[in-house]
Amino acid sequence: MNALKLQILDLLKEDARRDTELLATLLGVEEATVKQAITELEDDHVIVKYAAVVNWSKVEDDKVTALIEVQITPERGRGFEGIAERIYLFPQVKSVYLMSGAYDLLVEVEGKNLKDVASFVSDKLSPIDQVLSTKTHFILKKYKQDGIIFEDHEDDHRLIVSP
Repeated sequence: MNALKLQILDLLKEDARRDTELLATLLGVEEATVKQAITELEDDHVIVKYAAVVNWSKVEDDKVTALIEVQITPERGRGFEGIAERIYLFPQVKSVYLMSGAYDLLVEVEGKNLKDVASFVSDKLSPIDQVLSTKTHFILKKYKQDGIIFEDHEDDHRLIVSP
């Protein structure tokens, strides 16, 4: 991948709402060049989706997110791919990652409440033959996501000293 495309990706990752005219100005190239590069990145599925990072705690508090560590037995001939696909097809699953370390997959699940997530784990995830064990961690609060800090914070944390 060429340097221009990498620069475009960096700028769009920062703010996906930047238009091609602004990107061209920032990069010092023609707008047509930027449009062509973005089209190629989309066609090659390098750019998969444009999305907003939302601080859901400011909008609604009802959703529950959990990270589930899953140990699995890989399938003959397909390894982890088949079981990962079976898991990510559930609508409650937001992300699935193959991991190194003590467990194989990290599954991010979203539900209406704790019972909803627990029900998913016990009724859908655990019964899968290749699943050996699960460990569920509920997210209590998000401080930062995708490089975005959610909470307002003071820059100066020094204690006031008075004479």
